[in-house]
Amino acid sequence: MESILLVIKGFFMGIANVIPGVSGGTIAIILGIYEKFISAISHLFKNIKENLKFLIPVAVGMILAILILSSVIEYSYDNFPLPTMLFFVGLVLGGIPMLLKNVIGKKESKMISSYIILTITFSLVIFMACSDLIFGNVKEVNLLNLNIVGYIVLFIVGVIAAAVMVIPGISGSLMLMLLGYYYPIIERINDFVKFNNLTQNILILGVFGVGVLVGIVLISKMLEILFKKYNTKTYFGVLGFIFASVLAIPISTCLQITNLTFDFLQVIIGIFLLIIGSVISYKLGEK
Repeated sequence: MESILLVIKGFFMGIANVIPGVSGGTIAIILGIYEKFISAISHLFKNIKENLKFLIPVAVGMILAILILSSVIEYSYDNFPLPTMLFFVGLVLGGIPMLLKNVIGKKESKMISSYIILTITFSLVIFMACSDLIFGNVKEVNLLNLNIVGYIVLFIVGVIAAAVMVIPGISGSLMLMLLGYYYPIIERINDFVKFNNLTQNILILGVFGVGVLVGIVLISKMLEILFKKYNTKTYFGVLGFIFASVLAIPISTCLQITNLTFDFLQVIIGIFLLIIGSVISYKLGEK
């Protein structure tokens, strides 16, 4: 039962990592597995049996979500952007009460420095969400004609994307979009699922995937140190990310989706999905 629950939580993390503006790290915190996730990665070989028992179901859920739902989520955002966006806002909102328990009553909650950290992380996410306005449209990369330098850059992009995927509140997909790699990677995943150009797609996704794994390990070690030495202050930083995500998801959606409509039916469905998302994350976060 525990493994199935971890697969479900990993599935939601995988969905989040596909959506620009939504952070897999945010979903992991909301679902109550974030600290264990980064600890298991950081100390994989210290207790490899227990760590793999935790990480494998989460990884299975994430991979299933990315492979199965990449095209579905793309379709949902293209055709039903408001309900889809509100569902993810609901997932974030539902986890906030659990996160507040980590700072309420702590002595750091009375320190100005804690709120400065919260403000900095909040501002960083809003800045990222408004990146289209700041940087304009970024030229997309052609992954089908890469040379050795192109593959090295792809590996580095994977490291960068993984780092921000793990950091709560910062969207790895949004970072990929800024670098011009988001849609090309999604196209390769969808092509791979259809068993087209298998050799080329395996090479492209393999190099990118190795970069992602390296990035996850590096950033996990750093975050584990922060949680161990500055637990409450780190959670204040996380709360800044989370609070900003509630605004960043709609901002990113409005900037990236040209056909965003607010007709009555979509609003009603969106509110319903927001409530459903909140309940799901709240209940999963308790377990």
